[in-house]
Amino acid sequence: MKKILLIGAGLSSSTLIKYLLDNAEQNQWELIVADQSEELARKKIGSSKFGIAIAFNAYDTALRNELISKSDIVISMLPASMHYLVADDCIKYFKPLVTASYVSDHIKNMDQDLKNKGLLFLNEIGLDPGIDHMSAMKIIDEIREKGGNIEVFESNTGGLVAPEFDNNPWNYKFTWNPRNVVVAGQAGARFLDRGQIKYIPYHQLFRRTEILNVLEYGEFESIPNRDSLQYIEIYGLDAIKTMYRGTFRKPGFASGWHMLVQLGLTDDSFKIKGSDKLSYRDFTNAFMPYGQDRTVEEKVCDYLGFGIGSETMQKLRWLGLFDKKPVAMKNASPAQILQKLLEEKWALQDDDLDMIVMQHQFIYSLNGKRKKNISSMIIKGQNQVHTAMSITVGLPMAIAVKFILNGVINDTGVKIPVEKSIYQPVLAELEQFGIRFIEEEFDLD
Repeated sequence: MKKILLIGAGLSSSTLIKYLLDNAEQNQWELIVADQSEELARKKIGSSKFGIAIAFNAYDTALRNELISKSDIVISMLPASMHYLVADDCIKYFKPLVTASYVSDHIKNMDQDLKNKGLLFLNEIGLDPGIDHMSAMKIIDEIREKGGNIEVFESNTGGLVAPEFDNNPWNYKFTWNPRNVVVAGQAGARFLDRGQIKYIPYHQLFRRTEILNVLEYGEFESIPNRDSLQYIEIYGLDAIKTMYRGTFRKPGFASGWHMLVQLGLTDDSFKIKGSDKLSYRDFTNAFMPYGQDRTVEEKVCDYLGFGIGSETMQKLRWLGLFDKKPVAMKNASPAQILQKLLEEKWALQDDDLDMIVMQHQFIYSLNGKRKKNISSMIIKGQNQVHTAMSITVGLPMAIAVKFILNGVINDTGVKIPVEKSIYQPVLAELEQFGIRFIEEEFDLD
């Protein structure tokens, strides 16, 4: 019986665990779920006789070595900054590793050693990165095989609340790590636009958006995401004129978030002394000039340049930034205080469902004609356990693990799923779970 070690049993692991346990008897697997909370790991395993829950501290070297050395494959759902601990042990004990995280420099430098050992470290095999890579490369390869030349590639992904449960002024609720949402974009963004490299600093990032339509779900706004330029080489698009990757939100979100950035409320670089003694109103006022004859609301409106009755002020009021409710956090950064407030306001309720929206747009030339291909995916969550985020992050990882153990995927080295040997079988099985793209093609000439 082959042993699968899964490290981390957080929100995104629910569907991953279910798939592995559902397929355990047929494939003769045993799944070891190791998490800081043994209780959480047990809950995720349920009554399955093929699962074992273990209390786990990633910094416990002896336990980490013991578990990895006795496993046939390792899945790390740890924070990205901790993958190196697992990767070092996997290469030491000759074990393949699967993660949904971006390839770190530490892991990238292991490539030749892994190839020499005949080992695979498969990274970026979740949603974004993951499904975005695979679905994009499928179309890129199809266009190339027809003899086409790709001029434009734009890709966007968003984790949102499903429309039926979209009931707040921000049209947004947390569907993944709140911390990542609050500090997103602080490194700015860069991309290629009609042959020119564009840089957008953080303080302008949420002003530089565009509106796109996705199937029957209407309009979404695209916010530039990190460094799009690196994907020119990754996707083999050296002659491309436009390369852009963005994040989807509903229209109006970015303009509101821009105001929070301008106020300084997303700053994570310092701690506020005595933050536990502040109210949220005091917190907001701390960023404003002194003005005894004006309310905090008036000062914010003057500072940011909008009216007291504006839609933006409605958003800020709704968040509770002017409430006298205590912050109740010691030595917290502005970003941490804002996150605490948002976690209360943007929480998915018990009956809420989330939604993943992904779209790729290609413009290419073929036989002297220019064409446009739009490939879109919408996935809704099933419930609060098997959310759309859990499904789209967990299923690609689980399917890849099965194919690695069964010898369908036998690549070696440090890989991401941009090669046919990986993306073809994974995408084919994802379609059986309803994860499929709807393609629209138009002639531009």
